[in-house]
Amino acid sequence: MADWVIVVDDNLTNLKMAGHALSKKGMRVTALRSGQALLDYVRENGSPDLILLDIIMPHMDGFQTLKRLRAQEGGASQTPIVFLTADESEDAEMRGLSLGAMDFIHKPFLPDVLALRVRHIIDLNHLQEDLSAEVEKKTRENEALFLDVVSALAASIDAKDTYTNGHSSRVANYAREIAHRFGYAPQREKEIYMMGLLHDVGKIGIPDAIINKPARLSDDEFAIIKTHTVMGARILSNIKKMPNLVTGARWHHERYDGKGYPDSLVGKEIPEEARIIAVADAYDAMTSRRSYRNALPQEVVRKELENGRGTQFDPVFADIMLAMMDEDVEFAMREM
Repeated sequence: MADWVIVVDDNLTNLKMAGHALSKKGMRVTALRSGQALLDYVRENGSPDLILLDIIMPHMDGFQTLKRLRAQEGGASQTPIVFLTADESEDAEMRGLSLGAMDFIHKPFLPDVLALRVRHIIDLNHLQEDLSAEVEKKTRENEALFLDVVSALAASIDAKDTYTNGHSSRVANYAREIAHRFGYAPQREKEIYMMGLLHDVGKIGIPDAIINKPARLSDDEFAIIKTHTVMGARILSNIKKMPNLVTGARWHHERYDGKGYPDSLVGKEIPEEARIIAVADAYDAMTSRRSYRNALPQEVVRKELENGRGTQFDPVFADIMLAMMDEDVEFAMREM
């Protein structure tokens, strides 16, 4: 498909010269006589590959037109703009470049030179678009690979405990849903999902005999279990590209009333993501089998969440979890 250029100039001779030069090089050309005509045209017909825009025009000059074009919704707001101008002053060029113009072509122009410069700018823009698309593709691939590695690590951590199969992935899913209902943007939802997957990563350093002990833990053993929060944060602090991963690991056992660990944070001193994961983690713990008990009935879990509002849990996130339970009439949100 031929590249499409819109030429905007109130001088008919300039329009004809530019149109002829570009058409001769195989480009599709649309000629318009005013800035308003350009705004109306792209709103109805979409974005061209490039716009040649005269600066000095009646009613609305090129600078005003560019400002309004950039503010207009749609793809044309990102279209490369090249100014056509007889004004060779430095101030005009500085103003145009600051507004986002890619280049200036001074009038009177040589038709062949005009066509060559337009061709180079369009080719460069296509190259940048292709490069951006490739970077985005590789980023998605890397994110997917990282998620696979994290999921595998989470599964290996869960495997240390005979009674927590799938715990990390369920916590991650519950946390993401709570965050979604609270209004998180998609990228933050991805981040809290990752935090949920890795919230127990510190258990990799806890002896299996303590993790799988069927009887009540001694005070010394419980003190060792509690170190998994600090240990997990230390492990995840090495992932420099995702510093927020530390948040879920270190603070998911803090309590809203300040009686949690490891730092005894109170209320909103606890990072928001950790407050969300705390609710998701506690819910999954109650709805999963343990060495010393079976999964709790849904009504018991509900009562525990209600009783923990404002003490163990942030009441806002506890209420969201309770709303999710109200919708879960089949009690599907649990270990199966």
